[in-house]
Amino acid sequence: MASNRASETSAAPGASVDWDRAAADFDDEPDHGLRDPLVRGAWAARMGEWLPPRPGDVLDLGCGTGSLSLLAAERGHRVTGVDLSPAMVALARAKLSGRDAVFLVGDAAAPPVPDRLFDAVLVRHVLWALPDPGRALRHWRGLLRPGGRLVLVEGVWGTTSPVGIPAERLTALLAPLARDVRVERLSDDARLWGKEVDDERYAVVAVP
Repeated sequence: MASNRASETSAAPGASVDWDRAAADFDDEPDHGLRDPLVRGAWAARMGEWLPPRPGDVLDLGCGTGSLSLLAAERGHRVTGVDLSPAMVALARAKLSGRDAVFLVGDAAAPPVPDRLFDAVLVRHVLWALPDPGRALRHWRGLLRPGGRLVLVEGVWGTTSPVGIPAERLTALLAPLARDVRVERLSDDARLWGKEVDDERYAVVAVP
């Protein structure tokens, strides 16, 4: 799922978090485990809009426990998930047991998928924490087949010391890489988060 959390590399803010230890109760958050039918339905509907309409190959970077990977697989997509945390990957494998899905331990910025191309690269709450977001975007663009798309869910969190990547900055980074960039605001849909939120949350779908 795209990542369900705001940290992915050792150079990123929040890297001191032990994600292997956090994996056990990670899905307790409404937008992580998607256990509430309303939250799950809201994400499923958005995924239906963001991902290609026909079944294809989806690369889920920073996949966490695989909740968004599962939604993609339920739409018929073949999923490859990548996460730095072996514990997260183990949970994702169990969650998608029997599905057309493979999960790998690795860095979202340089996923271990040599010579493979995908119809969509899906990334949630990871890009902002990478040391060089522009470089990561260029690399991910190179993993797309012709007509493929980047699906990026990001935001800015906190008021005293906000962290994240504003939509304006992300679209600027994508401008030289994509001919079509669509921004979808997510803050006003409480169903996605299991609660009302007042910070900046959004998705970008970019087609090179």
